Amino acid sequence: MVSETRATQPSRRNVLEDLDSRIPTNYYWYLAVLACVGGFLFGYDTANIGSALGFIPYHLSSFWTGYLVAGASLGAGAGALIAGPLTDHFGRKTLLIGDAAIYAIGALLSAFTVNAFMLLSSRTLIGLAIGADSAIATAYIAEFAPRERRGQLSIIQQWMITVGILVSYLVAVVVLLALPNNAGNLDWRLFLGVGAIPAILALALRSKMPESPRWLMLHERYADARQAFARFGTEASDEEIRAAAEQLRDRQIQQQRKTQWTKGVIRALIVVCVFFIFQQITGINIPFYYGPKILATFFQSGHNAVAAAVAGVEVTAILGAVNVIATYFAFRWIDKFGRRPLAMGGYLGMAVFMLIAAAAVAFLTDIPKTVVVMVGFSFFITSFAIGVGGTGWLLQGEVFPTSVRGRAAAIAAAVDWVANFALIEAFPAWQNAWGLAWVMVSFAVLSVVAIGFVNKFVPETKGHSVEEIVQIFEKEAETSKAPV
Repeated sequence: MVSETRATQPSRRNVLEDLDSRIPTNYYWYLAVLACVGGFLFGYDTANIGSALGFIPYHLSSFWTGYLVAGASLGAGAGALIAGPLTDHFGRKTLLIGDAAIYAIGALLSAFTVNAFMLLSSRTLIGLAIGADSAIATAYIAEFAPRERRGQLSIIQQWMITVGILVSYLVAVVVLLALPNNAGNLDWRLFLGVGAIPAILALALRSKMPESPRWLMLHERYADARQAFARFGTEASDEEIRAAAEQLRDRQIQQQRKTQWTKGVIRALIVVCVFFIFQQITGINIPFYYGPKILATFFQSGHNAVAAAVAGVEVTAILGAVNVIATYFAFRWIDKFGRRPLAMGGYLGMAVFMLIAAAAVAFLTDIPKTVVVMVGFSFFITSFAIGVGGTGWLLQGEVFPTSVRGRAAAIAAAVDWVANFALIEAFPAWQNAWGLAWVMVSFAVLSVVAIGFVNKFVPETKGHSVEEIVQIFEKEAETSKAPV
């Protein structure tokens, strides 16, 4: 729990500056992973419903089938909005504990469901928990992470999503191969119910995690803040904590005189929301949702439903593994090269490789088509994972002031989930109207537009404290005639 310092600080140091300049130990990484369990559960839940869908015995209309697949994303949007004001009032830790409990209940209800209404309701409950967690996790991390490692610590959220997706596919393959005769009864329930295990584990471990020291200071809980600082390896006196808290509060008061939602905060919120929209509408979900449809015939080893399901899961498991591996490079590079270069490079790679996959869909057949589409999808996902996926979650956590961070991050997360839901729902009709190849070309064009957006509106935040980043957006808002 003890962390090293870069240099000996004077006795009257600002403890927040001390926290920002530390070298994180294993305890920091442990807390970041624990805070991002919701990311793992989102990834797991996104993938497991696809594996289970063909075996669920309830008769659902096309609308309710779509809701079963995408409803968790819609619930996540509502959960994020609800969590925002609650976490600013009750704290980050309290909400993280509650989210884990809600998800565990939702997963167990999904596994033991007795009818379609119960299953749809439990999926909505799971969505609420996932959305709330996504609004809080990176905000919590940003409030204790050292400035030189905040990117790496926050990008764990995206890495956990990718790991959750991969684990879901592996669980589905193991269960289907081990119990091939129970696919319509026990297997799909296991897919859904296994998610309760990490949720229950998170519930137990999160109860012992420290509260955000910045949140505690803002709410004048100085004794608790001193204990929290000690757990992060920063020993401080009550006098030092009060002095730093007064400086933090002075910044908040200056903002409140204008209004907490200053032009800079609004600008930051618009930038993060638009970044999240581009993150979704450039098509990252297409390889995961529709990759099996294009590629499964190459991997399929049998002709029954279980063999076809296993083949489809195997294909997406390969893409999921690519996602996990590529996210590691984002983790290594985000604090080295910065947010802007990685984001613009990521969108450029997405445009190029989606065009390659689109050309294969339009002009190739059989095995050449399969191979080229697989390569295109794999490098498309690699580009997203390195430059785009984690960068959005990182910006969401680091660009807002402490007093409104929970609410602002919640709004941004809600926009992300609603954009996710909208694309999933709209894609089938879009594909039928334009054809798959032209839809993929559209994703490439949107990726190019996203490069222009990042270049013009997303400032570099690498190496700055969260308070300094707030001031960057305030200065940009003052010199701009428009909100962005």
